[in-house]
Amino acid sequence: MKTLNFTYFLLFISFLTAFSLDAQEKKKIQIEYSGFLTFDEVNFPGAKILTRDESQQVHIIHENTNMWCDKAYFYGQDNFIEAYGNVRMIDSDTITMSSKYIEYSGLTKLAFASGNVELKDPSSTITSDTLHFDRERQQAYYRNGGTVVKDTSGTITSKIGRYYMPIKKYQFVEDVVLVNPDATIKSNFFDFYSDTGHAYLFGPSTITTEESETYCEKGFYDTKTKIGYAMKNAKINYDNRIIEGDSLYFDNTKSFASATNNIKVTDTLNNSVAKGHYAELYKVKDSLFITKRALAITVQEKDSIYIHADTLLVTGKPEKRITRAYRNMKLFKSDMSAKADSVHVNQATGLTQLINIAKLGTGAQFSAKRKPILWNEENQMTGDTIHMISNTVSEKLDSLVVFNNAFLISKDSLGTGYNQISGQRLIGLFNDQNQLDQVNIIKNAESIFYARDEEGELNAIDRAQSGYIEIYFEEGEIVEFKRLNQVDGKAYPESKFPEKDKILKGFDWRDDERPKSVEDLFKDDPPLVLPKIKGMDDYVPQEDFFNNNLLERVDDASKQENKKNSNNQPAKASRNIPQHIKDQSSPSDTLKVK
Repeated sequence: MKTLNFTYFLLFISFLTAFSLDAQEKKKIQIEYSGFLTFDEVNFPGAKILTRDESQQVHIIHENTNMWCDKAYFYGQDNFIEAYGNVRMIDSDTITMSSKYIEYSGLTKLAFASGNVELKDPSSTITSDTLHFDRERQQAYYRNGGTVVKDTSGTITSKIGRYYMPIKKYQFVEDVVLVNPDATIKSNFFDFYSDTGHAYLFGPSTITTEESETYCEKGFYDTKTKIGYAMKNAKINYDNRIIEGDSLYFDNTKSFASATNNIKVTDTLNNSVAKGHYAELYKVKDSLFITKRALAITVQEKDSIYIHADTLLVTGKPEKRITRAYRNMKLFKSDMSAKADSVHVNQATGLTQLINIAKLGTGAQFSAKRKPILWNEENQMTGDTIHMISNTVSEKLDSLVVFNNAFLISKDSLGTGYNQISGQRLIGLFNDQNQLDQVNIIKNAESIFYARDEEGELNAIDRAQSGYIEIYFEEGEIVEFKRLNQVDGKAYPESKFPEKDKILKGFDWRDDERPKSVEDLFKDDPPLVLPKIKGMDDYVPQEDFFNNNLLERVDDASKQENKKNSNNQPAKASRNIPQHIKDQSSPSDTLKVK
């Protein structure tokens, strides 16, 4: 019984030994075919020189990798081969690499190719003058310039490139350019996933299409859907508009863009700017919507116009642009201010309309304090609707019309009273300095004037009713008036002027509402709470291809091979760590990005 057990033991040991030897043989590079075999111990000590014949190339196999070439130097002891001439390597039937030269280590499973290198997988092609291929990690790498062609996603060129085959990820560094029929992308740090077509940009980057150019220093773009977003100094240039914001979203299939937080939209053709904290722009419709402390600025040579409201809507072609400001509109200019529920500005005609909108569902008008109001110099004008007409060439205000319930008030320059004029309609004319020069009150005109002499002494207080009044101004003050079709009128000394007659019906002095600076436009707004933008993760620098783990793997493989030598002499490290690895393993192959 003991003898039988010993026999089984010997058989088992023999099986394990044979299995181990077979496994080791599979790790060895095998020569499947060679037309000729020669040796040159003087110039190539330890090498078998393999050459093709007329029928076929030299065929080399290692594990699930096949290689063909015209000539090869095989160092069997080091499990290393150098292949020359029309070299082709196929790994796992999916990765094909061709070049003029390949060196390959069976110990480390590292390959280095040079000369018209082309590496293909089922969906992409990498071309470069030199390329490193790590079979164990399934990674390819170049650092002296290369090109990747990826199906419909386009062609990508860069100085440094890395391909992570298991996750279909490319990582490009320095002078990166992606070109496809729909867009050109330029960046210094560019991660691309070939399965999804998703591209991540870091550092100064641009996405240029037929319709727009997008700039950012952190961004995302889907090369399949043409949708993306941009962050960090982000801006989009749509023809004559430049959109800037903390976060920009864009859909190039719809020519649509939206922006969030600290938005600025510049209209370079009409010399205007819109600001806010949320905006949407449809290029095809020539439509811009902006809200959250929305502000429209018409830039003029000496004096810009600022319009603030809950919502701004800018529509129309550049030469026929319309600006609408909805709800709680305020306007500021150095010599003029205004408030209304809404405003409508036609840049083609120069017409600005201050509008009073009925309350929703009631048909009732807003209270007097919600009616449109305009301040010019020391004059306050109110009415149901106010139109201002500007010269489209000189950009100066020519005239204004107040429709229905027109009322003009100016404070008496020296006293406590108020000059007042009311009527059905008011027409005002302006001089070259944008100051009221003449005002005409038409139909049902009433007036109260404080008449003073040249020394400023109050002569009388004049109150009258008439069909029509003409008033003339100098430096914002009334200097002359004329009445037509006067119904009644009377002049009083100040001591005799009845207290009940000191104001006309509808009097409402609203100087405390007057915006006196750009900052005043926002003083009644509720506290602003901006959404927190999650955005993208920061850039993760490319790990060194020749990192410590790889070099340790090379060293471990070398030590294992050394143990097999009968004389216990080390194998040549130059085979296990080829010179191209020594040359390329610099401290870092990446650039820093903030």
